[in-house]
Amino acid sequence: MSGKQGGLSKLFEQLIKFGIVGVIAFFIDYGAMVLLTECFHIYYLLSALISFVLSVIFNYIASMRYVFVGREDMSKSREFTIFIVLSVIGLGINELFMWLMVDKLTINYMISKIFVTALVMVWNFITRKIFLEAKQ
Repeated sequence: MSGKQGGLSKLFEQLIKFGIVGVIAFFIDYGAMVLLTECFHIYYLLSALISFVLSVIFNYIASMRYVFVGREDMSKSREFTIFIVLSVIGLGINELFMWLMVDKLTINYMISKIFVTALVMVWNFITRKIFLEAKQ
């Protein structure tokens, strides 16, 4: 296998792992949001924030263990800080598009969350690959 094909194969494998971690994180995020909104009557934007934080914690642990190869020149505390900063930006994207879709476009919050999650997943993969992964 040539270097280019090997690199593409490795990227594909990484995308699959990222997708699996992302699906689990999505169920944590989505499940907690619906539970908090429907059962505890918490305002949907607040429940979306809480559920997003829960999924980010899981996502950090799983992503840095199974998806990305951490940089040796970066301490775990710095790695976690960068992960959190990127996630907070992702949270901003999440909250903005949830608000736009629900309050401005009157799309149900449960449906909106599915589309917003896909957008944030793209942001997460690209930025984590750029800022957190060791250069090959």
